[in-house]
Amino acid sequence: MRRVADGVGVSTRAVYSVYGSKDGLLVALGVRGFDMLGRRVAARPRTDDPAADLVEAGVMVFRRFAVEHPALFQIAIQWAMPDPTLARQFRDVGWEAWAELVALVERVDLGGRDVQEVAREFHALCEGMAAIELRGMLAAGEEERIWRDALGALVAGLRR
Repeated sequence: MRRVADGVGVSTRAVYSVYGSKDGLLVALGVRGFDMLGRRVAARPRTDDPAADLVEAGVMVFRRFAVEHPALFQIAIQWAMPDPTLARQFRDVGWEAWAELVALVERVDLGGRDVQEVAREFHALCEGMAAIELRGMLAAGEEERIWRDALGALVAGLRR
């Protein structure tokens, strides 16, 4: 809590008065992470190529979120907290962000595949790609291309 307070130039008392506890701060960060993701997916332009729109949302929204906000990614997406049950307290905003992803998936011709299942597969690949990129396992300078190739291959395979 002291690092948070120092980072924003306030006292630890001020942080505690807003969030109540470290757990309260973690929940607020989880809410913030999902709110950011949901809003960014919703703001993506829709084109006449729904498959490309889905891939670009993965690269330009999910990837950027993870790279630019790795702590939020770890809290909101990976539940990397001392008490992972805290995620229950930001589940609703998580489902709102999920609905934005599902809306993109629904636009793609999936040949009758279950939309929720496809959204989970897409999310799983995004989460895995983000995790390995954050560990430095993607070739420097090639990250966006690698993401685009992986997500594009998944979406192309789903459309067959």
